[in-house]
Amino acid sequence: MQYDVAGSISRGKREHQEDAIEICFPYHDHPGFVVIADGMGGHEAGDIASRLAVDGFMSALSPRLGEAEVLPDTISVLLENAVREANDHIASHVADHRELAGMGTTLVAPVVVDRNLHWVSVGDSVLFVYDGEALRQVNEDHSLAPHIDMMAAMGQMDPDTARTHPDRNCLTSVLMGADIAKIDNGREPVPLASGNIVIAGSDGLLFLSDSEISEIVNQHKEDSSRTLVGALMDAIESLDDPDQDNVSIAVIKVA
Repeated sequence: MQYDVAGSISRGKREHQEDAIEICFPYHDHPGFVVIADGMGGHEAGDIASRLAVDGFMSALSPRLGEAEVLPDTISVLLENAVREANDHIASHVADHRELAGMGTTLVAPVVVDRNLHWVSVGDSVLFVYDGEALRQVNEDHSLAPHIDMMAAMGQMDPDTARTHPDRNCLTSVLMGADIAKIDNGREPVPLASGNIVIAGSDGLLFLSDSEISEIVNQHKEDSSRTLVGALMDAIESLDDPDQDNVSIAVIKVA
């Protein structure tokens, strides 16, 4: 099984870039992963938090993923440990720089091992899988959006109010160097087949609707990952939304 991987990052309409992204696929037919972090806490603090998280995650997972003894049933443990290492990196930095207390970041990391997609995520960054026909999000959304949508579905809130609710983006779990409220480590991997496409992104990607993302994927499913990433970024830019957040996108195509 071969993997075609590409990524991109944009500042959007924000003054500062607080996302960070790294791609680690040393060989196109071996295990690999992507990690995306979306920082918060203002200029410098958000940027620092996301970079610390990515660096901590990379240093914990990269040396282990290529080891022969790493088996699929141990991946979830490795991923949770890598997230905790990322969180510890933030804690150590805050201990030395108290003025940065309160900064934090989300994190999503898809990991491909032995024809299976594993992942770990904290926060509201997204992980989609396209199976050749449909696009679906496979990771949890650690924000108030699912709760608000459930209230709307139960008739406890007007649907239009739910869609524009000011608390939708409030996070229920982040990496801040303290206890992590929720970790989604994808204990049940998604089997991958030729033609499948994995898309990871910070929440800036969600300025596009799921149907818009799906349409773009359908249009470019036979193209390279680089082309698909470019098409997604072009679509976001064409929105010209004055509130466009930083956005990071990575695409893993399975051949």
